[in-house]
Amino acid sequence: MSRTDLVARVRDFVEAHCLPLESPAHVHDPAALDAALATLRPIARAQGLYLPQMPVEQGGLGLGWADRAGVFEEAGRSYLGPGALNCAAPDQPNMISLLRQGNGEQQRRYLKPLADGDIRSCFAMTEPAPGAGSDPSMLRTRARRVAHGWVIDGHKWFITGAVDARFCIVLAQTDEGPTQFIVEMDAPGLQLVRAIRAIDPFAIGGHGELRFDACRVSDDAVLGEVGQGLAYAQQRLEPARLAHCMRLTGRARRAVEIAQAYVCERASFGQRLADLQQIQAMVADCHIDLHASRLMTQDCARRMDAGEPVKTESAMTKVFVSEALNRVADRAAQMCGAFGMSEDEPLALILRELRPFRIYDGASELHRATLGRRFLNTASRT
Repeated sequence: MSRTDLVARVRDFVEAHCLPLESPAHVHDPAALDAALATLRPIARAQGLYLPQMPVEQGGLGLGWADRAGVFEEAGRSYLGPGALNCAAPDQPNMISLLRQGNGEQQRRYLKPLADGDIRSCFAMTEPAPGAGSDPSMLRTRARRVAHGWVIDGHKWFITGAVDARFCIVLAQTDEGPTQFIVEMDAPGLQLVRAIRAIDPFAIGGHGELRFDACRVSDDAVLGEVGQGLAYAQQRLEPARLAHCMRLTGRARRAVEIAQAYVCERASFGQRLADLQQIQAMVADCHIDLHASRLMTQDCARRMDAGEPVKTESAMTKVFVSEALNRVADRAAQMCGAFGMSEDEPLALILRELRPFRIYDGASELHRATLGRRFLNTASRT
């Protein structure tokens, strides 16, 4: 199947199955969202669209990053699309972590049911102040060695996917350095304190606050090597940022589609809104931002497929795309007036989904500061 054919099939799947199933009842309701995805995943699997990011031997389509871009964008036109194809965060990047760092038993116990869609997961790094946020070196959650295992103590919050997850990948400080642990959510000493109602309405599994109070895990809970957790987290974040760019480009494109249909029908002061030059300029700017976002994303994806380092490119792409897509959704809502502020159509909800992207996976300000230092240091050596 060619990439063009696959993208078209994903588009048809979203139109026929995902968009009709969208509902205001899914807002901040992880159980309702899970039920909808359970309905859609067998259809996606039957149509050969399931797990586009996973290797063929793991039941996936084996797509490289450049080929994923169009598929993820089409899936992202609906908030249900990525979850239906099982390429949504946080499970999608967690699958990558388990593929790269997991041993055979960990892959059998966690990766296979995660890929099959039987369970969900989360990634626990962010902590309340003065703990780790944009700066992971401020990590305060700690794991200490005991006989035949580890004891974890700490406090995490804004952990996407935590509600009803089966396990979490936890970043904790050890004597050897930051380390990743696989902790099952029903482990003694791990408590889901609450689900945090955040601005984004359709996060799979919501956003949870977790406490680890003498939470004991065995030696085989370590994911990868002890002391290498920060390096693993960075390896996870770079592709996670890029996947977000792909999926959320689809959401922003959906916003433009809705706005364009509205302004072509809505008349005011004796003419269609679409005939006003200000509206035409806003539509043009939306498509310019979408086009530039795709080009930056594709360039970074091709570099990743070629095995090139993308620390700089992924940061630049994440900053630009997150801000460009927010501009697109904001213009689309503005063009629709009060209609764009309501939940009668998805525009307001799309705007709420896109706004946090400027913070999630590293705030724009952090990336700009890091990029600026990197470029200045490079210039000083030339």
